[in-house]
Amino acid sequence: QELLAESGGGLVQPGSSLRLNCASSGITLEYYAVGWFRQAPGKEREGVSCISATVGDTYYADSVKGRFTIFRDSAQNTVYLQMNSLKPEDTAVYYCAAAWGCPTLPGDTGMDHWGKGTLVTVSS
Repeated sequence: QELLAESGGGLVQPGSSLRLNCASSGITLEYYAVGWFRQAPGKEREGVSCISATVGDTYYADSVKGRFTIFRDSAQNTVYLQMNSLKPEDTAVYYCAAAWGCPTLPGDTGMDHWGKGTLVTVSS
């Protein structure tokens, strides 16, 4: 059974914004650390951002700091990734994943539950 489901990806021009959604019907995301990860063609998967369980501390990879914001809506049981000032190098499949704690970004180790991903393409 798929515990996490991403949505919100698409094709956008450089400088545009997108909001990705990570929803769960099987676990309460507020009680988990939830991270966003991405894998570009020909590259390894990397951690982009993470929000810790309960307290909601947020962490960002240097490559997205100041442009991306992660936040959680507990009533909707959803974690969002607001992406602004998108660049072509942000093009990737974006995954959300949940675990007891956030990894050290841009690493992606220790995550227990993964979604299937949503494609983000930034191109003019």
